[in-house]
Amino acid sequence: MKKRRKPKLAVWKFASCDGCQLSLLDCEDELLTVVGAIDLAYFPEATRAVLKGPYDLSLVEGSITTQHDAERIHEVRRASKYLVTIGACATAGGIQALRNFKNVKEFISVVYASPEYISTLSHSTPISYHVAVDYELRGCPINKLQLVEVINAFVNQRKPAIPSHSVCVECKMRGNVCVMVARQTPCLGPVTHAGCGAICPAYDRGCYGCYGPMEAPNAHSLGNHLVQLGMKSEDISRVFRTYNAFSDPFRQASEIHEK
Repeated sequence: MKKRRKPKLAVWKFASCDGCQLSLLDCEDELLTVVGAIDLAYFPEATRAVLKGPYDLSLVEGSITTQHDAERIHEVRRASKYLVTIGACATAGGIQALRNFKNVKEFISVVYASPEYISTLSHSTPISYHVAVDYELRGCPINKLQLVEVINAFVNQRKPAIPSHSVCVECKMRGNVCVMVARQTPCLGPVTHAGCGAICPAYDRGCYGCYGPMEAPNAHSLGNHLVQLGMKSEDISRVFRTYNAFSDPFRQASEIHEK
């Protein structure tokens, strides 16, 4: 009997902190199962061994912030049967997308002693702005078990079983008291994608939106409710501008309240 070829997995890094790649390494026991089912063909964070493409599945972490990366992502796409973006940087531009709301040249002149040596794009953009993406896994960082599920799904050619509901559902499942209703605490839970297990509300803090917008969020309505809770417009704009600032729903809600 002919031995079945194991699918090739490649993990690519663009502008990011490496946290989402580390989530895969943090899988520990689950990682052993993953490695048994696939070939880690390209993963510099874990191994120096490199297998040539094409790759059955590519996981891409990080946003596009330089012209070089804008060209390199097309090479990754051509070498990949399926391409999945992982984390807030790859799916929404990341914290570095805060540059998109200002003049990046002003930042460079303030931060760097020799700005003439810095070559960067004016915007930090998600991978989907440049190439076709087969699936987006949100989070900052991503949920490691969700990542294993995504790898499993694509290796077995099925749809990932990742919930699309909000953090509010996770609060209900955990038995949390709603901090916004009971304590008038500003919270992005109603518009944020599930995945964290509602950690912040469990400790009486509002959700910060680490997992980005849920499916079909009404961020504009939530922004109006935050006004009723007494938040100033500039604070509402800031609360939507964190890890997922350039995701369309959060960006639009922030711009409405920007002065």
